[in-house]
Amino acid sequence: MTQQAPRIVSLLPSATEIVCALGLADSLVGVTHECDYPHGIERKPALTASRITQQTMSSAEIDHAVRSQLDGHGCIYELDTNRLRSLAPDLILTQELCEVCAVSYHTVERAARLLAGDVTIISLEPATIADILGNIVAVGEMTGRRAEADAVVGRLRARIDALTALLSGIMHRPRTLVLEWLEPAFAPGHWVPEQVALAGGDSGFGTVGAPSRVTTAKEITAYAPEVIVLAPCGFSTTDTFRQLPRARLPAGWPELTAVRDGNVWAVDATSYFSRPGPRVVDGAEILARILHPEVAGLPEQSHARRVPPELMRL
Repeated sequence: MTQQAPRIVSLLPSATEIVCALGLADSLVGVTHECDYPHGIERKPALTASRITQQTMSSAEIDHAVRSQLDGHGCIYELDTNRLRSLAPDLILTQELCEVCAVSYHTVERAARLLAGDVTIISLEPATIADILGNIVAVGEMTGRRAEADAVVGRLRARIDALTALLSGIMHRPRTLVLEWLEPAFAPGHWVPEQVALAGGDSGFGTVGAPSRVTTAKEITAYAPEVIVLAPCGFSTTDTFRQLPRARLPAGWPELTAVRDGNVWAVDATSYFSRPGPRVVDGAEILARILHPEVAGLPEQSHARRVPPELMRL
């Protein structure tokens, strides 16, 4: 007998993408205001809102606002508990990894106590690509879609293997600096250094499995990046281009090899780097096209764009 799919609320864009990849889009009864993939999912009831907007605030202003909220033990997201109650979910997918990324776990837990009936809360805590693949399997187990989850993971592993094979003959791994925020500059963490390594780059700047962190001009200069990839958390390529003229980049920026050679790129971070879902593999493939176009081909403009010098505030 086929297990009946639960009524699912996803409070993470990445979890929404996982649920849809398992063929359970129709079971999603509520999502976040940031859920925008796959197409049409934004028509689902939105249960969250942000107190901070990147449309009008600079990179530095956003960073200050986030720190002020969290240092005061507040939250930058609001959860519509009344709407959550009306949707009567069986399963809520959330996270505890980062209060900048989603509604806090404790807020979700308090809201769930107000719901009628039994509600299962699953906290997804991926720190590496292996963890992301494990989360896909875990969600599959919880929703009666283990076979579908295994198939999704199998396809992703096959693409990772194909990328590894494609780049097996490269002679040089360029020093690749991925910045996960503009001002202040953040070194990459969690799965992003793995994406760089899979793409044929040197991933020495950043720590696999650890949170991203503020870096310094001194560290960046010492690393001497040959390629710079701007991937501010939650930003699309267009967002980054809009923010750059207002962002003060680290001292010594014009002297960096990557800047002098015109090898500074902006990527669609929100789709392919910030979210721990199936599209992290797309992110590695996009990086491969940036780093090794002679083998992988050039990236699509919607995925990555070279940054003109006049946009960078030096």
